[in-house]
Amino acid sequence: MSNYKKKIESYEDLEVYQKLCDLHIEVNGLKFTFPKFELYELGSQLRLDTNKYDRMLKSLEKSLISWKSTPQPATHDLTHFMGKRLFDIAFSMIGLILLLPLFMVVAILIKLDSKGPVFFKQKRMGRNFNPFLLYKFRSMVADAPKNGLAITAGSDPRITKMGRFLRKTKIDELPQLINVLKGNMSIVGPRPEVEKYVDMFRDDYQSVLRVKPGITDYATIEFRDEEGVLKNYSDPEIGYTKEVLPRKIELYKRYIKDKGFFTDMKLICLTLWKIVKK
Repeated sequence: MSNYKKKIESYEDLEVYQKLCDLHIEVNGLKFTFPKFELYELGSQLRLDTNKYDRMLKSLEKSLISWKSTPQPATHDLTHFMGKRLFDIAFSMIGLILLLPLFMVVAILIKLDSKGPVFFKQKRMGRNFNPFLLYKFRSMVADAPKNGLAITAGSDPRITKMGRFLRKTKIDELPQLINVLKGNMSIVGPRPEVEKYVDMFRDDYQSVLRVKPGITDYATIEFRDEEGVLKNYSDPEIGYTKEVLPRKIELYKRYIKDKGFFTDMKLICLTLWKIVKK
């Protein structure tokens, strides 16, 4: 395949060609390479900070970006991305295998406790605003979404007896390992939100959804008892949208700023400690 060269004058130019060819950038002596098959998956990585990219490209007096078919060594960002994905796959596979007996017991208890499916599935917004179905063990009555808010507070009558135990122990969240294995989520990352609330804070989520949502993060730890917090509000939804979610978004942005292997390990350990301590 022939090499291609084009002067990049805007971020949009970069976005147009990112799925076509290998990308090579040299800035002040530093070389960056993104193979095309990885660019297809890493659109969000290139969009992590459009202003940063614009500044970087404008700093080149002759910003020539070339493409060719031969795969090249990955960059630091690509290494981090692929390392995180490999960790997610390994962690979720091992977790699902080890937890299979627990899953079977929980499934039986859910069926014995109330009518309805074992799993609760709900549309959430993923990376780059791509929707996906999030899995949980069902902890509420089967028609709960039709008879109340997307959030729960205090002694919500829709929560089943078994559901209260599952929520208290966070066992209801374990099926999200399936989402991690499928690639919708990561072990660590901002919690996935329903579309309704994402639309209310669209500008903030432009940066939050640069990364995959996750099972745990700073917000998960701080709002370990979110239902208990919301029960203090006469209108839980107003409390959620005016107080809780804005604080969560601050913590999501903190994670994106701090993200890295050691940050992920710290958050996983803190989450496990919180669950055991509880």
